[in-house]
Amino acid sequence: MSFSNERPDRDEFAQGAAAQCRAELYHGSVGLSALVKNKKAVAVAAFASWVKPRERRMIGGFLYGYQQGVLGGSFTKLSFQAKFPRTTEATVQSLLTAILQIGGYVGSLTAGLFGEVYSRKHTILSGALWVILGSFLCAGAKDLAFLYSGRFFTGIGVGTLAGIGFLYNAELAPPEVRGLLVAMQQLGVTFGIMVAYWIGYGTNFIGGTGSGQKDLAWQLPWIIQGIPAVILAFGTFFMPYSPRLLVNKGRDDEAIATLSYLRDLPEDHELIQIEFLEIKAEAIFNRRILEQRYPQLVKEGGNVWVRELMGYANLFRTQDSFKRTAIAGIIMFFQQWTGIDSIIYYAPFIFQNLGLSSNSVSLLATGVVGVIMVLASILSMVFIDRLGRKPLWIASCTGMGLSMLIVGVITAKFSSDWTAHAAGGWAAVIFVWIYIANFAYGAGPVSWTLISEIFPLSTRAKGTAIGATSNWANTIVVAYSVPPMIKHIGFGTYILFAVINVFSIVFVYFFVPETKGKTLEEMDLVFGSHTSRDETALLAEIQREVGLIALLGRSRESKEERSTEKDVSEDEMQA
Repeated sequence: MSFSNERPDRDEFAQGAAAQCRAELYHGSVGLSALVKNKKAVAVAAFASWVKPRERRMIGGFLYGYQQGVLGGSFTKLSFQAKFPRTTEATVQSLLTAILQIGGYVGSLTAGLFGEVYSRKHTILSGALWVILGSFLCAGAKDLAFLYSGRFFTGIGVGTLAGIGFLYNAELAPPEVRGLLVAMQQLGVTFGIMVAYWIGYGTNFIGGTGSGQKDLAWQLPWIIQGIPAVILAFGTFFMPYSPRLLVNKGRDDEAIATLSYLRDLPEDHELIQIEFLEIKAEAIFNRRILEQRYPQLVKEGGNVWVRELMGYANLFRTQDSFKRTAIAGIIMFFQQWTGIDSIIYYAPFIFQNLGLSSNSVSLLATGVVGVIMVLASILSMVFIDRLGRKPLWIASCTGMGLSMLIVGVITAKFSSDWTAHAAGGWAAVIFVWIYIANFAYGAGPVSWTLISEIFPLSTRAKGTAIGATSNWANTIVVAYSVPPMIKHIGFGTYILFAVINVFSIVFVYFFVPETKGKTLEEMDLVFGSHTSRDETALLAEIQREVGLIALLGRSRESKEERSTEKDVSEDEMQA
């Protein structure tokens, strides 16, 4: 794969104009400094990840993370084992974990379709409702059938949130904070994992840690899982529609009003008008390309469901589209096969296999994993829009690969008698913590950021859903395979993950372009899209039709006049 970075003349091809204007307006601010200048976009984006009404973005991430951490803590509790005796079997543990991933696969696969036919925020609402149903089925489970059903429904919900939440955030955000906002989603994920771990540790003492332990010790974590889902469901009624989706559906006035609100600028501000026209031109361009390729599907009165389903074919139709789709799928393959979910889902089990035989101590060590993930995720928010996606991924996977290698060597040497080599067990635990830190600041947020920003408007929802689906598909395999792998090949499990980290570095270095600071429309230039004369001419024609070229010309003339007046004023002052 190769990618062209050549840029057409802006008079002919004005893609990325809004980014240039924002850079001038914000004086090149990125990351946390740009966050202050985009506080409304950040506030809206943060709830689809947190709890407060002004932070509409982290609840989705919280739910995604919480479900990852809640089951592992239940496996080691005596009251849970007494209620469901078969959960001590490796096969049942694997199936209970994997069935959530199967639900997640279904949810993420359909999220892009529903996100286009209905809307991003209503798809987020459906995901929250599935999580509510699944959480309370698990909390009130009478037998394994209830647990399987609850985990499957929860999986549909969190898969939907994963498939559409990152896309929604990316479409709300300007490029100078887009990576930061997606990293905030990852912060929500890691915060959810941490909360699940520490709730699991605290509830372990309800009724004592022995045979008298109460059922509430394993029920309460699942009850708590449903609470933020309820808040998210209500919160979606106050979330704005994506301006790019509004433009795609012909609701231009609403799109301008939303951009004005998110950027905290008046509707007639030059930046708002340029960004709106840039989005509109891209939307018209993609629609006309679709009409050329599938005229029978986009004619008046055509079936919207068939049109959207056939839209998935565009992900593979051209070499450029295939590159993007391949990158989304492969990057998620590597994200999972670095070994992260083997640690997250089975942390208490893994720590017990590293010599921490006490259930309370293994849960405590698992709680530390959650704290490390949150702190490292905050670090990613600082650097993802400054250093870029590729450097963070390479540094992250280097640290993870070395950590897994060391854990594998320690396990190979001392696993036959951890009691006599307690120091070796704790050394392995420390390197698992180091591994977690490296994932949380790099591969975690970078992978989701990439898949949410590399696709054009016409295939963005479906492309992001394909990336999320790849994540879930690989998670199914990892979740089902890890317990038997640890049981049968032991240290070889960690060596395998170390080797895969090396391959992921090679792939990202040679085949993934840097996307830092690019608008979602400008991403086409990174991938060398619109290089044919006909497509370039079509996009330039559309930009002239919507008035973008004229507006840019007036903007340029106005800036030149102000610059001339400033020079004259300075000359007069010097005289």
